[in-house]
Amino acid sequence: MPAVSKGDGMRGLAVFISDIRNCKSKEAEIKRINKELANIRSKFKGDKALDGYSKKKYVCKLLFIFLLGHDIDFGHMEAVNLLSSNRYTEKQIGYLFISVLVNSNSELIRLINNAIKNDLASRNPTFMGLALHCIANVGSREMAEAFAGEIPKILVAGDTMDSVKQSAALCLLRLYRTSPDLVPMGDWTSRVVHLLNDQHLGVVTAATSLITTLAQKNPEEFKTSVSLAVSRLSRIVTSASTDLQDYTYYFVPAPWLSVKLLRLLQCYPPPEDPAVRGRLTECLETILNKAQEPPKSKKVQHSNAKNAVLFEAISLIIHHDSEPNLLVRACNQLGQFLQHRETNLRYLALESMCTLASSEFSHEAVKTHIETVINALKTERDVSVRQRAVDLLYAMCDRSNAQQIVAEMLNYLETADYSIREEIVLKVAILAEKYAVDYTWYVDTILNLIRIAGDYVSEEVWYRVIQIVINRDDVQGYAAKTVFEALQAPACHENLVKVGGYILGEFGNLIAGDPRSSPLIQFNLLHSKFHLCSVPTRALLLSTYIKFVNLFPEIKTTIQDVLRSDSQLKNADVELQQRAVEYLRLSTIASTDILATVLEEMPPFPERESSILAKLKKKKGPGTVTDLEEIKKERSSDMNGSAEPASVNASAVSTPSPSADLLGLGAAPLANSAPPPSSSGSLLVDVFSDSPSAVAPLAPGSDDNFASPDLASSEVVSEEPADTVHDADELFHKFVCKNNGVLFENQLLQIGLKSEFRQNLGRMFIFYGNKTSTQFLNFTPTVICSDDLQSSLNLQTKPVDPTVDGGAQVQQVVNIECVSDFMEAPILNIQFRYGGTFQNLSVKLPITLNKFFQPTEMSSQDFFQRWKQLSNPKQEVQNIFKAKHPMDAEITKAKIIGFGSALLEEVDPNPANFVGAGIIHTKTTQIGCLLRLEPNLQAQMYRLTLRTSKEAVSQRLCELLSEQF
Repeated sequence: MPAVSKGDGMRGLAVFISDIRNCKSKEAEIKRINKELANIRSKFKGDKALDGYSKKKYVCKLLFIFLLGHDIDFGHMEAVNLLSSNRYTEKQIGYLFISVLVNSNSELIRLINNAIKNDLASRNPTFMGLALHCIANVGSREMAEAFAGEIPKILVAGDTMDSVKQSAALCLLRLYRTSPDLVPMGDWTSRVVHLLNDQHLGVVTAATSLITTLAQKNPEEFKTSVSLAVSRLSRIVTSASTDLQDYTYYFVPAPWLSVKLLRLLQCYPPPEDPAVRGRLTECLETILNKAQEPPKSKKVQHSNAKNAVLFEAISLIIHHDSEPNLLVRACNQLGQFLQHRETNLRYLALESMCTLASSEFSHEAVKTHIETVINALKTERDVSVRQRAVDLLYAMCDRSNAQQIVAEMLNYLETADYSIREEIVLKVAILAEKYAVDYTWYVDTILNLIRIAGDYVSEEVWYRVIQIVINRDDVQGYAAKTVFEALQAPACHENLVKVGGYILGEFGNLIAGDPRSSPLIQFNLLHSKFHLCSVPTRALLLSTYIKFVNLFPEIKTTIQDVLRSDSQLKNADVELQQRAVEYLRLSTIASTDILATVLEEMPPFPERESSILAKLKKKKGPGTVTDLEEIKKERSSDMNGSAEPASVNASAVSTPSPSADLLGLGAAPLANSAPPPSSSGSLLVDVFSDSPSAVAPLAPGSDDNFASPDLASSEVVSEEPADTVHDADELFHKFVCKNNGVLFENQLLQIGLKSEFRQNLGRMFIFYGNKTSTQFLNFTPTVICSDDLQSSLNLQTKPVDPTVDGGAQVQQVVNIECVSDFMEAPILNIQFRYGGTFQNLSVKLPITLNKFFQPTEMSSQDFFQRWKQLSNPKQEVQNIFKAKHPMDAEITKAKIIGFGSALLEEVDPNPANFVGAGIIHTKTTQIGCLLRLEPNLQAQMYRLTLRTSKEAVSQRLCELLSEQF
C-alpha cells in the first residue's frame, strides 16, 4: 500500500474530532456538528472548485459525523468524484464513504459501477484491490449483476497479482453468498481449483474458502479439488514451522489454511483413488501424532491453533467413518481432553465423542471412558458441559451398560439444572425402553423417574408404562403391586396417581388377595388422592372406580355412594359430571355380564415407533445427538452376549427374548399391519401414537387420551437404521385440499408433489431432492399398497435413476386409476445409501378418495330433494368438532372447493352455513355426495354432515374434511 505523504494528515479533520471530544454536553456536540455541516454544505455549493484534498477532508468529516449516529443527506456526489482521482488516499476515502453510506437503491449506483469498472480495468493492483473491497462491502444484488461475470476472469487470469487474487476470491465468495443465482458457473471453475496449488498461501487460503462454499452446492464441478486439497494439506502438516515462516502461527504451520482444507474435504466422501486416500490417512495420522507431542510454547495461542487443526481433523475422520484405526485413535485423543483444565476443550471433546459413539468402529472405544464422563456429570461446574456429558452417556449406552448409565442419570436428575431436566427425563425413558432386559426393571425405573422429576415427565412417558403393562401378562401383577406401594407415600406426584389409577383399574384384582391391598384399601388409597388432582386425573380415577365395580362387586355400594355424591353429580366441570352420571347409571342398571363385557381389560396395543423418541428429536432439533439412535448400527450380537434383536415381522408375535429391543426402537412394524391378538402380549406399542387401537368404551381415562383414529402418516419399515419420518400427519392432511407442495423434508432429502386428477384418473409427479453434497446410491422409491387397496386403486410407477447426485433432483411419475372407493392411502417407501449408511423411510402418499371428486352445481330445490332421498341413517355421517384454526369464512370456502365439491351459494336458509355437492368417480360406479358445514363462532365449533349412497364413503369423506377446520 502506498505510504501516506506528510501533507495528507488532514489537520482540519483532526481539529474537528478534537472539538467533538471536548464537548461537555450532547447539546454542545450537536451544535458543533450542525455548524460543521453548514460549513461543508457551503463549500460544496460554492462557486470555487474544490481540490481533491479539500473534498477528501470534507467527505471524511461527513463520514465521521455519520459514524457518530447523525444522518447525512449530502456529499455523496463528491465522494463519487473522489473515485476518479489518481491519488490513493483520495480514492480510498471515496470508496470508504460509498461502502458505508451508499445503499443499493441509490441513483448514483451507475456512476459508482462505472468508476469501479475503470479501476478493475486499470490493472493497477492497488486500485483493483480498493474496487474489489468496495464490491464485497456493499455486496448488493446490483453489484452482483454488474461484476459477477468479471471477477472470476480476474481471479484466474495469469497476470493478476497475488494480493488481487486474494481480494477477488473473497469478493466472489461474498457475492455468491448474497446472490448465488447471479454467479455463473463456467470454464473458470476448473481453473480456480488449481489455485490450491498456488505458491502464495494467502491466495490458497482465500481460494479454499471460495471452493468450499461453491462445492457445497455444486459438488461435481469441484470434485477435482479433493486430490489437490490432500496434496496441499500433506505439504503443510509434514513441513517444519520454519518452512512457512510467514504463515506459521505460534509454531503451528498455516493453521487457518489447514482447517479450511479439512473442511473442504468434508464436502466429499473418502477419496476413491488409493494413493490419494493413503496420503490423506497419513496426513490425519500425522496430525494425531503431533497432538501427542509436548507443546512448543506455553502460550494459549499455540494450543488454540494446534487444537483447532486437531478437532477439524477428527471431524473429517468422523465424516468419512471408514478407517477403524483412525476412529479409535481420535476417540483416545478426545478421551485425554475429558479431564483437561480448559472448559472449552472438555466441551468440544464431549461433543465430538457423541458423534464417534454412533460409529460401529469406535463405539467400544468410547465406552471405555464411561467413568470419566460420569465423573464429569457430577463435578462439572459449567451446565453446558454437563449437558454434553448427558448427551454422551445417552449416545454410548447399549445393553451392556444401560442399567449403570440409567442409574447415574437418575442420580444426577435429583440435582440437575431445571433447564435440562425434561431432556434427561426423555433420555432416561428412551434408554430404559430400548435396553431393558427385564420388564420389572423398566417399571421400577419409570416410577422412580416420576418420583424424582414428576413435573418433567410428559404424558408420553407414563403412557408407555401403561402400554408395556397391558401388553405383558408377566409384569401386570408386579406393576400393580409396585404402584400400590408407591401410592402409599404421603405426597406422590400426580403422574404417579394417573399410572396407579390406570394399572389398578385394569389389574388391581391380581393383588386383591393380600389383606394389605384388599379392594377397599385400593379404592380408599386412590380416593384419598382424588381431591388433590386436576380435572383430567379425576376423570381417569372415575373410570378406575367403574372398573372396580366390575373387578370387586363387594365394594360396589361404596363406589356408588361416591358417584352419587353432590360433589360428583353436580360438579361444575361437565366432563366429571357426565362421567359420574353415566357410570352411576351403568353400575345400577347393567347386569353382571354386561358390566364384564363393557368393562373388560384393555386389549394389547399395536406396535408403533416410540413417540418419546420423536418428542426428544423435536425438542433438540434435527441433526443433533438425539439422532444417533437412528444412525447407530445394530451390532450383529448383543453387548452382553445374548441372542438376536427382536423380530421385525409384526405378524410374528412370539414373546421376545429378555435381551430383545422391548419397544421396537430398532425394529419396525410393517405398514398397515393389524394389531396383534391379545393373547400374545408381546409387541409393545406407543399408547400416545396415532395408530388405531381397539379401546374399550369405558377404559380409565377418555378414549382420546390413548389413541386417535388415523394411521400415523409415516413409519420406518426396515430393520436397519433409518431417518424416521416424524410429524408428517399434519403435512399429509394439508394435501387433502391441495395438490402441490412439499410432502416431507429432513436434512438429507426433500420430497415434493405435483398432481392432477380428472374423474377417476390422476397423475402425480414426485420430486426427490438431494439436499446434501454427497450422492445417494441405490436410490429406490417404491409405492406400496395393502391387499384391500390394490383392488381399489391401480398405480403405475415409472422407475428413477438409482444415483441422485448431491444437490440434484429426480422426478418420478405415478399414474393413478380409481377402480372403487377406498379408505387407506398408499405408502411411499424410499431406500438409499448415504455416506455408507443405509437409509429407509416411509411416508403416506396423499392419494385420498376426495381427489376423484367432480363438482356438481345444483339449485336449492334439487339439493334438498336429493338430501331427503339420502335420509337412510347409514347414508349420513355427522361430526361435531372444535375448530383447530381461525374460523374465517373465505378460507373455509377455499378449503371446501379445494376438497373437490362445488360450493353452492344461497342454498342453505342460514347464510352462515356452507353447502357443497359433487360426484366421486370410480371405474365401477359413481357416488353422489352432499355436504353441509355449520360453524358456531361463539362456541368455536363446527358441525359437519355428509350424505352419500355408501356409508363407508360418507365416513371417510367426513374424516378427511373434519381435519381441515
